Amino acid sequence: MPTVLITGASSGIGKAAARLFAQRGWNVAATMRTPTKETELSQLPNVRLYPLDVTDSVSIEAALAAVLRDFGGLEVLVNNAGYGVDGVFEAMTDDTIARQFDTNVLGLMRCTRAVIPHFRQQGRGTIVQIASVGGRVTFPLYSIYHATKWAVEGFSESLQYELEPLGIKVKIIEPGAIKTDFYDRSREFVMRDDLRPAYGSFVQKVEKVSQQAGARAVGPEAVAATIFRAATDGKTRLRYPIAYPANVLLPLRRLVSDGVFRRVVKSSYGI
Repeated sequence: MPTVLITGASSGIGKAAARLFAQRGWNVAATMRTPTKETELSQLPNVRLYPLDVTDSVSIEAALAAVLRDFGGLEVLVNNAGYGVDGVFEAMTDDTIARQFDTNVLGLMRCTRAVIPHFRQQGRGTIVQIASVGGRVTFPLYSIYHATKWAVEGFSESLQYELEPLGIKVKIIEPGAIKTDFYDRSREFVMRDDLRPAYGSFVQKVEKVSQQAGARAVGPEAVAATIFRAATDGKTRLRYPIAYPANVLLPLRRLVSDGVFRRVVKSSYGI
């Protein structure tokens, strides 16, 4: 029975992926910072919970060692842990920027680096990176979040070349708008009162469109299905877009100039 390790499995896409892999008969190592708070996944067959903080290399190594001990192997890593910072860049502190990169980029890199020796020794393995449509196109007020997801895209695209000869596949999942805590609990919005005269009306327009997109979005189950397909299709395909607007904007971006695409984005936000 194959085993998958999923980071950030306490909610949203990670939790949906854990449920789906378990339903398909996989062993699931569902990792999160505080597994003692999780009650649903712990009841599923072949699912075990592990504490893992992607900002802590010691935590990552301990979780991986426990997974290999308990399940006897590992076939797939799903790097899902992450969150979104949005808002006015002028208001963002070094600490805010560093936390965003430490989780979304360095955390993903730490987990990736930790599993490579195991995958290399067994001659196979698949690393699934949860990026975003925002890893190849951009929207207003998400400059820091986009910076992390573009970094994930570039890192993963380059990494595939050195890992492919070792039998290790790298896959990038690019969700569009998904109904998760991204728009609510896990969101970190940055603004300062003294900047409202300069940015207030702009923020109000963008915020309205962003929240509408989140309200109309599909559930995380759609992304979970794409993750499972990427992990099991046996192909060397790198990117897997899923859900609106990824399925519209990514093809459009390839066809039109920077200026045209910029006008499309501005028009959609009314800015």
